[in-house]
Amino acid sequence: MRNRQRHRTQQIDSLRLTVSCLPVHTREAMLAAVTSGQRIIVGAYVDGEGGMCPMLAAHRRGGRTDFLAFAKAWDRYTNARGRARRASVRELAVLTTLLEASLRDDAGLDMAGAIAHHRELAARSAERREQVRRRFPVLGEPLGEIRAMRLRARAGARALSGTGA
Repeated sequence: MRNRQRHRTQQIDSLRLTVSCLPVHTREAMLAAVTSGQRIIVGAYVDGEGGMCPMLAAHRRGGRTDFLAFAKAWDRYTNARGRARRASVRELAVLTTLLEASLRDDAGLDMAGAIAHHRELAARSAERREQVRRRFPVLGEPLGEIRAMRLRARAGARALSGTGA
């Protein structure tokens, strides 16, 4: 019984990870589809009764993303095994909770600002590297003449090697 619980936890963690990898607009569209009362299914893309998987429901609401990992994680979590059925209330509640949590976590992120900050840091770093190159044009190359000489063996080492001189 213990292994079964751990397996179930791994499936939820896998679903949580794939949900967090979806673009924000897709997560918003999926959340709208799942909470609208639309018939959401597991184990297939569509069924003959008008049901559809959460990814297709999001796609039809404007969240145009092709993310096969979500479909696989959803079917593994729901234990679909290739047979289409309506998603249970619990399965939909878990998906809704994961979508809401991931959107709440991403609400404070400003990706455009983060990208601009990264580019600014990269430009500063490149500028510093260029300043160092101008100041030390042959950085890494030794300056002046290279001299090499053989080291003399110590007295104790000579005695062990058998040379007396």
